[in-house]
Amino acid sequence: MLQSLPSTIRLKLDQTLAQWPQWNCDPVVTRAPTIVKVLTSGISNYSVLVESEQHFVVRIDGFKPAKFGLCRQTEWRALQAAYKVGLTPRPCYFNPDLGSLVCDYLAPDVAQGLVVSDVARLLHKIHRLPPRHHRLNLADRNSRYEKQLKRQGRSPNSVFRQYGVTISRLLKEIARHPGETVLCHNDLLRANRIYSAGKLWAIDWEYCAMASPWYDIAVIVNGDALPAHETEALLLAYLGRAPNDWERVTLQRYGCVYRYLELLYYKTLEKPILDALAIEKKSAALESMLEQAAD
Repeated sequence: MLQSLPSTIRLKLDQTLAQWPQWNCDPVVTRAPTIVKVLTSGISNYSVLVESEQHFVVRIDGFKPAKFGLCRQTEWRALQAAYKVGLTPRPCYFNPDLGSLVCDYLAPDVAQGLVVSDVARLLHKIHRLPPRHHRLNLADRNSRYEKQLKRQGRSPNSVFRQYGVTISRLLKEIARHPGETVLCHNDLLRANRIYSAGKLWAIDWEYCAMASPWYDIAVIVNGDALPAHETEALLLAYLGRAPNDWERVTLQRYGCVYRYLELLYYKTLEKPILDALAIEKKSAALESMLEQAAD
């Protein structure tokens, strides 16, 4: 699978591995890591499993983080804080010049189901992490994606442009009553939650930033397409009570924003990973949510 890595990515991987004496590991690494396999050769990053005295995951950027409004320094500091309280595997090495990050590898348990109380507990702990300067700007992310589409000569159709108008209105309504801002993961989808040794961990923190906890929850509810009863169970577990009207409306609005940004993201990809039917289903889900938000 190493042949699947572009030459520039392989070079950065080799340079990162050559820096192994600088890795902050426990136990201390005493020999150069060797490559085991490519874990993901993904849309934005490349993750490789390597082995020395233990296993590590090396992530190499496949794009410029600033292109998507990401801050690698914020991610690194958040990882360090999250590791200290047992939320994420140990971060061992960070090199922004190489676009590389090394963390301990967590072997996944066989069972990886949804336990809403565990997810709510994980969210609570994340939202209590020390604040950072980097803030999530959803309007800016919206604008970035739309500009990318225009540069690619793939401007949205009239229906999608109307979606954008509605989303801009919802963002303005959210801004009038923003609520609290905390450090959020902002991408805590099922794929970024892992049970290892019977415990739920959060991985892939690249979108972390100061944001509304309700956006963090909306990502899970909508990104994982939770049914109504699981959504209610998650809210009850997170709040310790039933949500009030403002909380429900805010979650709904953030859900619309998330689904729109998700669609924009998929549309900006030069190599599509979703077929037309999948895009159509996501568009229908967004349209249904926007209609509910308008009621």
